[in-house]
Order: sequence, then structure tokens, then C-alpha cells
Amino acid sequence: MSKKALPVYKWDKSVKRALVVVAHPDDVDFGTAGTVAYLTNRGVDVAYCLVTSGDAGGDDSNESREERIAIREEEQTAAAKEVGVSDLTFLHWPDGRVETTMALRREIARVIRSHRPHLVITQSPERNYDRIFSSHPDHLATGEATLRAVYPDARNPHAFPELVREGFKPHTVDEVWLSGVQPNMVVDITKTFDLKYAALRRHVSQVGSRKGLKKMMRSWSKETARRAGMKEGKLAEGFRVVATN
Repeated sequence: MSKKALPVYKWDKSVKRALVVVAHPDDVDFGTAGTVAYLTNRGVDVAYCLVTSGDAGGDDSNESREERIAIREEEQTAAAKEVGVSDLTFLHWPDGRVETTMALRREIARVIRSHRPHLVITQSPERNYDRIFSSHPDHLATGEATLRAVYPDARNPHAFPELVREGFKPHTVDEVWLSGVQPNMVVDITKTFDLKYAALRRHVSQVGSRKGLKKMMRSWSKETARRAGMKEGKLAEGFRVVATN
């Protein structure tokens, strides 16, 4: 019995603003930068929220924590420009020690209320036992905290009332897309794959010496498209769509 093809995202003009929330610099670019380029090419105002600045990233790094933060924030800012994003918020949680706390929920809710996105893209809070690299503890905690910030925190005026006093009015997100989990929808990134790769290459401290990176990324995107039932030669990123209303 053949596997049912997944739906391919069709552009929805009602999506005017989107927010991508991830744990580390380069998480966006490995997972969703092709989709970000797809959206910005259609005029969507996309912003990034980085929970950490990747200060524990780079196993061969001899820089101080402060130096690594500066390097990785600079790299992520340059990568974002490749796909049309200039609005970045770094929350400066310690890399490798992210937990789903009320404090983190509040800070993500603050960013949601500030940017007021129709769409939030974040990492899955579910562990992937087939590919553990996509299930870094920081990814899981960030995904869970973001879902909790979307519902109920960002929309509830009685959740974190200090945010209302600071001028951050409640906001209801229409939809969430989770990456790093079994998808139920894909985005065709065939035309934006090169922008995705250009963004990823900006993370010199992480991938500067990695050989075969483009081939690997193309292979992943090709396999996602194939599993979704798309035509030969297509490239895709997959997401689990979560309705919030």
C-alpha cells in the first residue's frame, strides 16, 4: 500500500508576520531557513528569537564565553540577512542549560506580544529516537516553552500581568509549525535552497571546515520531498502544523 502524500503548503496571504523561536544560532538555518526565505520573498515580516547565543557551541573553540557569544550572534545576524530577516532577539539563556521555566515562558511571550505574529515556527518538544541530534535538550525545552508561551501565556492578559503593565498587550497566534518531528505538511524550498545554504555557510565557527555540507543538506531536503510524495528534483522542509484556535 503506497504512503499517502503530504500536503504542500500553499501561500496564505493572511500571514503577514511570522516569528521563529529556536534554541541556538544555526538551528534556524539547518531546519527552516528555506521556509523563511519562502516567506520573506512573499513579503512576510519574519523575526527570530534565539533563546541562547550558542556560547557552548564549537567543540574546538578556545575563545571565552563572551567571545563565543559575540561570534555566534554576529554569524546568526549575517545568516538572517541572507534570507531577508533583520529583526533578531537574543534572550541570552546559557547554552546547554535551557529548561522550560516560567521565566523562559514569560520572555518568549514578551517577544510574541511584541512582534504579534500570525505564525510561529519552533522546534519540536518531542524526542526523535531515530536521530538524536535533532533532540538536543535545549531544542526540546525551547519547543515546549514556546508552545506554552503561545498557549496560554501570550493571549492571556492574566498570565504575567507585568507584561501588560509594560505595554505588551495579549496576542493570539493563529498557527504553530514544529520542525524536527514527523511532519504533516511540507514547504517547497526548491527555489530557496541556495539561500538556505548561503545562510548556513555564515556560521563559520560551526560549519566552516565541514566538507560535503551542501550535498548533505540537499540530500535531507530531497528526502523530505520524496517522503511527502513530491516530484523528482523537488526539495522541501517538513513541519507538524498545530492549530491554536
